[in-house]
Amino acid sequence: MDATALRALQAPIKDKYRTAPDAAVVTLKAKGTLDDAKIACKVETGRAIAEAGLHPASGGSGAELCSGDMLLEALVACAGVTLKAVATALEIPLRAGTVSAEGDLDFRGTLGVDKEAPVGFRSIRLFFELDTDAPEDKLAQLLKLTERYCVVFQTLNHKPELSVAVTTT
Repeated sequence: MDATALRALQAPIKDKYRTAPDAAVVTLKAKGTLDDAKIACKVETGRAIAEAGLHPASGGSGAELCSGDMLLEALVACAGVTLKAVATALEIPLRAGTVSAEGDLDFRGTLGVDKEAPVGFRSIRLFFELDTDAPEDKLAQLLKLTERYCVVFQTLNHKPELSVAVTTT
């Protein structure tokens, strides 16, 4: 696809977002299941090979993974593994559990429709549903330590120094 084809594909979408800004706000979600035998989290992607592409809200076909979906999936995977490791370390028995994340994106920002609209997630929510008999104080400690030691959560929570470079061959 070249720039002209992309512009043609996105023009009606951008027009829609100019006239109906709320249509540009999409909630993405990811979900995983804690492994009951080892420290792992199975993330539901629905695809054996991850191929990234445009989200349908920005002109994509929906056949490829959206990088926003992949970010939430990474958060779910990391949080699930971290929670399972912390629960194991604290000897908190978990019979089962799920981890889910959802985030809100305003596609007007990434498409340049509205310079005031943010590019990227404006909010992300992480949820744990656990089958356990652990007391509330142990669950509070589990959540606190999971949040503290989840690499992806902390990366999102405390903006890292970022850099971009390009090389040619």
